[in-house]
Formats: sequence, C-alpha cells, structure tokens
Amino acid sequence: MSDVDVVTELQGTIVEVHVDPGAQVRAGTVVALIESMKMHHDIVAPGDGVVAAIDAPVGTTLKVGDRVMTLGPSVAAVDGRLPPPSGIPDQHGVAGRPTGLDRDDLSEVVARHAAGLDEHRTEAVAKRHAKGKRTARENVADLVDADTFIEYGPTVVAAQRKRRDLDDLIANTPGDGLIGGIGDVNGDLFDTERAKTTVMSYDYTVLAGTQGFQNHRKKDRLIEVAASLRTPIVFFTEGGGGRPGDTDAPGVSGLDCLAFWWFAELSGTVPIVGIASGYCFAGNAAILGCCDVVIATEDSNIGMGGPAMIDGGGLGVFTPKEIGPIEVQRANGVVDIVVADEAEAVSVAKQYLSYFQGSVSDWVAPDQTALRDVVPLDRLRAYDIRDAITGMFDEGSVLELRREFGVGMVTVLARIEGRPVGVLANNPKHLGGAIDSDGSDKAARFMQLCDAHGLPLITLCDTPGMMVGPDIEETALVRHCSRLFVTGANLSVPTITVVTRKAYGLGAQAMMGGSTKAPLACLAWPTGEFGGMGLEGAVRLGYRKELEAVANDEEREVLFQQMVDRMYEHGKAVSIASHFEIDDVIDPADTRRWINTLLTAAPEVASGTRSNIDTW
Repeated sequence: MSDVDVVTELQGTIVEVHVDPGAQVRAGTVVALIESMKMHHDIVAPGDGVVAAIDAPVGTTLKVGDRVMTLGPSVAAVDGRLPPPSGIPDQHGVAGRPTGLDRDDLSEVVARHAAGLDEHRTEAVAKRHAKGKRTARENVADLVDADTFIEYGPTVVAAQRKRRDLDDLIANTPGDGLIGGIGDVNGDLFDTERAKTTVMSYDYTVLAGTQGFQNHRKKDRLIEVAASLRTPIVFFTEGGGGRPGDTDAPGVSGLDCLAFWWFAELSGTVPIVGIASGYCFAGNAAILGCCDVVIATEDSNIGMGGPAMIDGGGLGVFTPKEIGPIEVQRANGVVDIVVADEAEAVSVAKQYLSYFQGSVSDWVAPDQTALRDVVPLDRLRAYDIRDAITGMFDEGSVLELRREFGVGMVTVLARIEGRPVGVLANNPKHLGGAIDSDGSDKAARFMQLCDAHGLPLITLCDTPGMMVGPDIEETALVRHCSRLFVTGANLSVPTITVVTRKAYGLGAQAMMGGSTKAPLACLAWPTGEFGGMGLEGAVRLGYRKELEAVANDEEREVLFQQMVDRMYEHGKAVSIASHFEIDDVIDPADTRRWINTLLTAAPEVASGTRSNIDTW
C-alpha cells in the first residue's frame, strides 16, 4: 500500500491535531479539527494506516484540498484484525469524553426538565395533597393518554430575574405556573388525528396559578398551535388572575398581551373546555368564561375579581369563599356541569370532548317500546322529558349541560347509533314548558354550540308557547326569545323536530327553527297537539261572548270544556298530519329509526365555520 494524503475539504485553520507520527489509525478516525467560519469540523482518515508525517500543525491555515498529514501502510494485522488505536478520537469525539446521558449539555437539560416535575417538588405536592387537591401535572396525566404528551416551555421561569436569583426561580416557578402541550385524549375511541388535543393548566403550586408575563406568552404560543392544527383545547383554570410582581416584563400596563384576544378568536373554531377547581378569579375566570363548556368542582369559587381587587375598589372585605361559590354559579348559568372533584372533572371533560371527536362503534339502543308510555294519556298530567331523552338515545350517552340554569329548557349531548347529536327539549315540569328569558338564552347558545362543531340538532317540543305576563316582560323576553328565531333560522347543521305533546304558537315555532317546514322532518307522537295558541286561551279569547252569555257557572264550564275538546280534536297530531302541516305522526318507538335514517342521508357539515359561540 502506498502513502495516502489526508486533505481538508474546507478552507480554514487547524485548531487541533489528535494524532502523532507513528500512530495507527483506522478509516473514519478523527485525526484533526479545522476551524472554518467559527465552527470546528472533523478531518477524518480516509483509510487504515500509520501516520507518516504531520504536514499542517495547529495554527496552519489551509485551502480546500491542502494536505493535513500523510498515512503510510498499516502495521501487520493480528488474527486478521488491526490493533486498536489507543486514545484516538472517532467521529463522535475524543475518546474518554462523556457520551449519551452523561454529556454535560444533555444532563443539564434533563435536570432542568426534572426540576419542574412533581417528584422533585415534594413539599409543594404535599401541601396540595393535604388540601385534597391534585397537582396540575396529575390532572394533565389523567386527561392525556400515556406517553402522548409533548410539553411546550417546561423550562420557562417567572419573569422576575431582577429580584430573584435563577436557582430560586428554577426551584419555585417552574413553567411560570403554566403547563401546556399537545397529547391524545380518548385515543382508545378515536384515531390519533382526532384524539390530538391542546392541554393547558395553571399550576396553583406556582405563585397561586397567577398569570405572569412568560405564562401569557406560553398561552399565546399554544393558542397559535391549536388554531393551526385545529385541535380542541382543554384548559384547567384554577388561579388568582394577573400577577403584579414580574419585574422583567417590558411595558407598563400589560394590556397589550395577546392571550385574551387570541383565545376569544378561537370560539366557534375548535371545541374549548374549561375546568375550574378551587379559586378561579380575574384573568383566569375570563379565560374560563370564554370556553364552550365550563366544568367546575363543588369546591370552586369563580369571579371576575378576587378579594384583593374587591377590597382595592373600596367595595368591602371578603374571603375567597364568599365570592362566586358553586351554588351561585351553577344556578346563574356560569357553570355547565358541576362535579365532585378533579378526577370526575377530567372524566366528564373526556366524555364531552368525545362528542366532537366523532362517532363510536360500540353502542346499545334502549328498548324503544318504552317510549310509547313516556307521555301520559291525561293531557294535563306532567311528565319528565328526560325519560324521553334517555329512552331515545344510546344507553349511557346522555350528557346534560346547564341543568340548574334556564330549567325550562333541557340541553343534552347524546348519541344515536354511535353518532353524536345535540338534543334540545322543553321541560313541561317548569311553567308547563313555556319558554322564558333564561330558557331562551340557554337554548340559543346550545344551538350555536352544535352548529359551530357540526352536531345535528334534535328538538323535542312540548310547549304552550312563550311565557306571558307583565313580570316576564321585565326580563326583556322580547329580545331573549327572539334569539331562538335568529339562531334557528341560520343553522347549518341538520335539524329534526319531534313534538311529544304541545306545540302552540311562537314557542313551538321557535323550537322548530321558525316553522314546521324548517327541519328535515317535523314529526309528532300521537299525544301531540297543535295550535296558534294554547287551547284554553284560544277558547276564552275566541268564544268570550258565547261563554259570557251562559249565566250559570257550571253550565259555562261544561260549554268551555266542550269547546276545548272540539279544538283538541281539530288540532291533535293525527289531524294536523292529515293536512300535511307536519311530516308525520308516528309510533314513538319509531322515532330512532326516523332520526337515524335522516342523519345517515344528511351530508356531513364542516365544523369550525361559525364566527363564534356566545358566552351566554
């Protein structure tokens, strides 16, 4: 074998020579380093051999193709193998230096990540558990499928370097109090594309879950990612609002932060779930209030201002427990679903998200013949509309929203043969099913929710109409109930109406999207009854003179009931169907088949096309 030249492929200066004359080298061994444009590059042996001469010692400047050293023939092989080159580096660096997880650079990164994990924050975790609460990381781990979560900004610390040393910030402000990233939720039911979810959680063990400068920037980044990938968002919002103690943030007021603007822009684009547990005040509450659904534990206190803000405004001194307790927020409609604890909150969040992730293949239909007896034969006898809902849709699939608010309306997410749908129903146990202002707002927002995310809407109508009277008009009913017409007329998702009993006046039309001809089908059970207004009111108004002409009270009541019975016969479902004002009067046991047939034929509606969902 003749001598071989080792040449440089770059212009630069030799900064290290790793071999001496006489050294045995193998092909690929790093024999020198050349610095070119501030970077060090390997010069490797092109083949096996012995270093015959060093032509370019340290400090030599070379051009492309210049010789660095010369290799002579190899020494004799032992058992067909060359002897190992002692202490000579290979392509991975100098022999003897740490590799893998022992490298200084990687071990520093691992340590920084580890500093924010629960197992390295034992005191903070113990305090949290002592209060019967889970840590932010425990909640995220429970929500997201194992080994699917990637975290954004875990090594971030609070913007307080001017007042605290870095070690303190690393130990006590990991993530600047916000854990966020992307992972799979319900991956056992849906493919990974549909399971992908953006998850964020304020960490109450870090500065009481307050919103700091870097904390906001992390939110901004994740909101951008969620918008780009069109993933749902689940946000755990426990915390005390804005943080005044950050010293490193530029500006004065902080009102130029983007989080509230960008987060609100996502409304109607992707499903957004908010989870509150413990104290949730000010900016944290504003984030919560922008969510499509609010799930809150029984120990929650939610308010747009915490104790310090109230006291600072001269409005009195209150404890956190006195501000927005759950009994207030569940009744006024702020909270959609009340749960016992964080574990149940995560479970419900997963169920809620599943309706917007698609259909499931595992479902069981209830006995449909039971629907025949849900509505009593006595037309004046009240019944529970929830019996109709649970009996009509897949077993175990019903999730009710805002149960304690606007109780005259029932709003439910459910499934039929695995397909997710929204269900809107009048509650005949409240005002006989009459529609009031709170019920109107609740129903209109639910319509928007379904429309935004592509869920077909099934309405169960049993209403004597809009509520009337001087008192109800003080609630601005004219505006509130009209939301049902405006929202219903502009839905893009398929709608189907089933009249279980009463369908009178404007209230009935509002439940149908404006007309019996607005839905894909307007059906009635045999107990259905229709009219421009309630039968009793229609008789008293239309036949006032005839009734007044009867002097005897008992005889007048007999005449009144006869007139009501005649109007009922004229307006009962089978009569209305014969005039084709509705599409059919059906056996209640056939309701599922009608709904499923129509929804199977209906084209899929794209989600995320509605401009926004009202927060109310």
